[in-house]
Amino acid sequence: MATLVIRNVEDTLHRRLKVRAAAQGRSMEEEARLLLREGLAAEPAPIGETLASAMRNLFEPLGGVEFPPVREAGNRPPPDFSQPEWDRLDGETA
Repeated sequence: MATLVIRNVEDTLHRRLKVRAAAQGRSMEEEARLLLREGLAAEPAPIGETLASAMRNLFEPLGGVEFPPVREAGNRPPPDFSQPEWDRLDGETA
């Protein structure tokens, strides 16, 4: 096992670690090891990975959901703006 020495830890951070460890019934060393373990357990996404691929990598092992394809109700003709009332500017009267 390796040994890790961390120098120049702020007093407030040291105090918070000490209080947190005591509240959990652990030594400060064990609490620090636990925090490091938890903090490094979830590796960040590789650089260049998109949100979509990160989500796929996260959820694909859990199984997928197949959605039926969306079918359009039908095509309708585009609106006809060739009538004379469309020639006026907004608010302008004939």
